[in-house]
Amino acid sequence: MEYVVIKWLHIMSSTFLFGTGIGSAWYMLFANISRDVRAIAVVSRNVVIADWVFTATTAIIQPATGFYMIHLAGYPLHSKWIMWSIALYVLAGACWLPVVWIQMRLRDLAAEAARTQSELPAQYWRYFKTWVALGVPAFIAFVAIFWLMVAKPV
Repeated sequence: MEYVVIKWLHIMSSTFLFGTGIGSAWYMLFANISRDVRAIAVVSRNVVIADWVFTATTAIIQPATGFYMIHLAGYPLHSKWIMWSIALYVLAGACWLPVVWIQMRLRDLAAEAARTQSELPAQYWRYFKTWVALGVPAFIAFVAIFWLMVAKPV
Protein backbone atom coordinates (compact mmCIF):
# COMPACT_ATOMS: atom_id res chain seq x y z
CA MET A 1 0.00 0.00 0.00
CA GLU A 2 2.87 2.40 0.77
CA TYR A 3 4.20 2.06 -2.79
CA VAL A 4 0.77 2.81 -4.27
CA VAL A 5 0.40 5.98 -2.17
CA ILE A 6 3.89 7.19 -3.13
CA LYS A 7 3.23 6.35 -6.78
CA TRP A 8 -0.07 8.28 -6.63
CA LEU A 9 1.75 11.30 -5.15
CA HIS A 10 4.41 11.00 -7.85
CA ILE A 11 1.82 10.85 -10.63
CA MET A 12 -0.23 13.72 -9.18
CA SER A 13 2.82 15.94 -8.75
CA SER A 14 4.03 15.15 -12.29
CA THR A 15 0.58 16.09 -13.55
CA PHE A 16 0.75 19.43 -11.72
CA LEU A 17 4.33 20.03 -12.85
CA PHE A 18 3.71 19.26 -16.51
CA GLY A 19 0.22 20.75 -16.56
CA THR A 20 1.36 24.03 -15.03
CA GLY A 21 4.25 24.19 -17.47
CA ILE A 22 2.20 23.52 -20.58
CA GLY A 23 -0.67 25.73 -19.37
CA SER A 24 1.66 28.60 -18.51
CA ALA A 25 3.41 28.29 -21.85
CA TRP A 26 0.08 28.27 -23.71
CA TYR A 27 -1.30 31.37 -22.03
CA MET A 28 1.99 33.24 -22.10
CA LEU A 29 2.51 32.48 -25.78
CA PHE A 30 -0.96 33.59 -26.85
CA ALA A 31 -0.98 36.65 -24.60
CA ASN A 32 2.29 37.68 -26.28
CA ILE A 33 0.96 36.98 -29.76
CA SER A 34 -1.95 39.32 -28.98
CA ARG A 35 0.51 42.16 -28.26
CA ASP A 36 -2.06 43.46 -25.72
CA VAL A 37 0.22 44.89 -23.03
CA ARG A 38 -2.43 44.75 -20.30
CA ALA A 39 -3.23 41.10 -21.07
CA ILE A 40 0.47 40.26 -21.14
CA ALA A 41 0.96 41.97 -17.77
CA VAL A 42 -1.88 39.98 -16.17
CA VAL A 43 -0.86 36.64 -17.70
CA SER A 44 2.84 37.04 -16.88
CA ARG A 45 1.99 37.94 -13.27
CA ASN A 46 -0.14 34.79 -12.95
CA VAL A 47 2.47 32.61 -14.67
CA VAL A 48 5.06 33.67 -12.08
CA ILE A 49 2.62 32.87 -9.25
CA ALA A 50 1.78 29.47 -10.77
CA ASP A 51 5.47 28.68 -11.18
CA TRP A 52 6.17 29.31 -7.50
CA VAL A 53 3.04 27.59 -6.20
CA PHE A 54 2.96 24.53 -8.45
CA THR A 55 6.22 24.09 -10.34
CA ALA A 56 8.60 24.81 -7.46
CA THR A 57 6.78 22.54 -5.01
CA THR A 58 6.31 19.67 -7.44
CA ALA A 59 9.91 20.00 -8.63
CA ILE A 60 10.87 18.96 -5.09
CA ILE A 61 8.18 16.29 -4.69
CA GLN A 62 9.09 14.56 -7.98
CA PRO A 63 12.62 13.42 -7.11
CA ALA A 64 11.67 12.69 -3.49
CA THR A 65 8.85 10.35 -4.46
CA GLY A 66 10.78 8.98 -7.44
CA PHE A 67 13.81 7.96 -5.40
CA TYR A 68 11.57 6.54 -2.69
CA MET A 69 9.71 4.41 -5.25
CA ILE A 70 13.05 3.21 -6.65
CA HIS A 71 13.97 2.17 -3.11
CA LEU A 72 10.61 0.51 -2.38
CA ALA A 73 10.51 -1.35 -5.71
CA GLY A 74 14.15 -2.41 -5.47
CA TYR A 75 15.13 -1.01 -8.87
CA PRO A 76 18.87 -0.57 -9.28
CA LEU A 77 19.68 3.14 -9.37
CA HIS A 78 22.05 2.50 -12.29
CA SER A 79 19.23 1.19 -14.53
CA LYS A 80 19.49 2.98 -17.85
CA TRP A 81 15.89 4.23 -17.81
CA ILE A 82 16.41 5.68 -14.30
CA MET A 83 19.73 7.27 -15.23
CA TRP A 84 18.19 8.80 -18.37
CA SER A 85 15.19 10.03 -16.38
CA ILE A 86 17.47 11.72 -13.87
CA ALA A 87 19.60 13.29 -16.61
CA LEU A 88 16.54 14.59 -18.44
CA TYR A 89 15.09 15.92 -15.19
CA VAL A 90 18.33 17.77 -14.49
CA LEU A 91 18.23 19.17 -18.05
CA ALA A 92 14.65 20.36 -17.55
CA GLY A 93 15.60 21.89 -14.21
CA ALA A 94 18.60 23.63 -15.78
CA CYS A 95 16.18 25.17 -18.28
CA TRP A 96 13.62 26.06 -15.60
CA LEU A 97 15.94 27.96 -13.26
CA PRO A 98 16.72 30.75 -15.73
CA VAL A 99 13.10 30.68 -16.91
CA VAL A 100 11.95 31.64 -13.41
CA TRP A 101 14.18 34.71 -13.46
CA ILE A 102 13.13 35.53 -17.05
CA GLN A 103 9.44 35.24 -16.16
CA MET A 104 9.90 37.69 -13.29
CA ARG A 105 11.64 40.12 -15.65
CA LEU A 106 8.87 39.67 -18.24
CA ARG A 107 6.28 40.30 -15.52
CA ASP A 108 8.03 43.46 -14.33
CA LEU A 109 8.59 44.86 -17.83
CA ALA A 110 4.97 44.15 -18.82
CA ALA A 111 3.63 45.69 -15.59
CA GLU A 112 5.67 48.84 -16.20
CA ALA A 113 4.52 49.09 -19.82
CA ALA A 114 0.89 48.59 -18.76
CA ARG A 115 1.24 51.17 -15.97
CA THR A 116 2.73 53.77 -18.31
CA GLN A 117 0.50 52.75 -21.23
CA SER A 118 3.54 52.23 -23.43
CA GLU A 119 4.74 49.46 -25.72
CA LEU A 120 6.84 46.62 -24.44
CA PRO A 121 10.55 47.38 -24.75
CA ALA A 122 12.84 45.43 -27.09
CA GLN A 123 14.41 43.82 -24.02
CA TYR A 124 11.04 42.21 -23.25
CA TRP A 125 10.99 40.47 -26.61
CA ARG A 126 14.60 39.30 -26.24
CA TYR A 127 13.71 37.75 -22.89
CA PHE A 128 10.59 36.20 -24.37
CA LYS A 129 12.57 34.54 -27.18
CA THR A 130 14.97 33.10 -24.60
CA TRP A 131 11.99 31.93 -22.52
CA VAL A 132 10.63 30.04 -25.56
CA ALA A 133 14.07 28.64 -26.43
CA LEU A 134 14.47 27.23 -22.91
CA GLY A 135 10.93 25.88 -22.82
CA VAL A 136 11.33 23.65 -25.87
CA PRO A 137 14.08 21.36 -24.51
CA ALA A 138 12.37 21.26 -21.10
CA PHE A 139 9.10 20.15 -22.74
CA ILE A 140 10.87 17.47 -24.80
CA ALA A 141 12.73 16.27 -21.69
CA PHE A 142 9.49 15.87 -19.73
CA VAL A 143 7.77 14.00 -22.57
CA ALA A 144 10.76 11.64 -22.72
CA ILE A 145 10.67 11.18 -18.94
CA PHE A 146 6.98 10.24 -19.11
CA TRP A 147 7.80 7.62 -21.72
CA LEU A 148 10.68 6.24 -19.64
CA MET A 149 8.47 6.05 -16.53
CA VAL A 150 5.80 4.10 -18.39
CA ALA A 151 7.96 1.86 -20.59
CA LYS A 152 10.88 1.31 -18.20
CA PRO A 153 13.09 0.06 -21.04
CA VAL A 154 16.13 -1.94 -20.03
